[in-house]
Amino acid sequence: MPSSYFAILAQHSAWVNQRLYQACERLSPAEYWRERASSFGSLHATLNHVLVTDRVWIARIEGRTPPSLGHNQVLYADLVGLKIARVAEDEHLLQLVAGLPEATLDLPLQYIDRYGERCEMPLRLVLAHLFDAQSRCRGEALALLVQAGLSAPRLDLLAFLQSSEGSTRR
Repeated sequence: MPSSYFAILAQHSAWVNQRLYQACERLSPAEYWRERASSFGSLHATLNHVLVTDRVWIARIEGRTPPSLGHNQVLYADLVGLKIARVAEDEHLLQLVAGLPEATLDLPLQYIDRYGERCEMPLRLVLAHLFDAQSRCRGEALALLVQAGLSAPRLDLLAFLQSSEGSTRR
């Protein structure tokens, strides 16, 4: 996986987030906040979780101490604040992966996991994990949107690459 692959994944991630948040804006507040059978409950809690996870992993990748955030911590009390933070985090992630020299991808990243264990993993695999975790959680958000009565927007990588946004970035 070359560094350009991670740049495409970061672009795809920002595109997916934009589409998910646009869909959430079409819901009534009651549907958006409704507790449903999922890992995090509501759409808001699920989207918050993705942001928490991103902030922790991005700090680790940048060699900073991760913020002390709970796994289920709600960072923003409303969709507007969460969306603004999400757009900023997506831009941060885009800049981070765009500036990664190829040679750094195989260097080990040392970090302390959320259980207090010392870990070491090549940066390439940490990035793969980050994007995989985002996809899993956003898949749950997509299922929650469908449960709320919306049709599921296409979020897959191929749809992104075939879109005007994706075709200009390859």
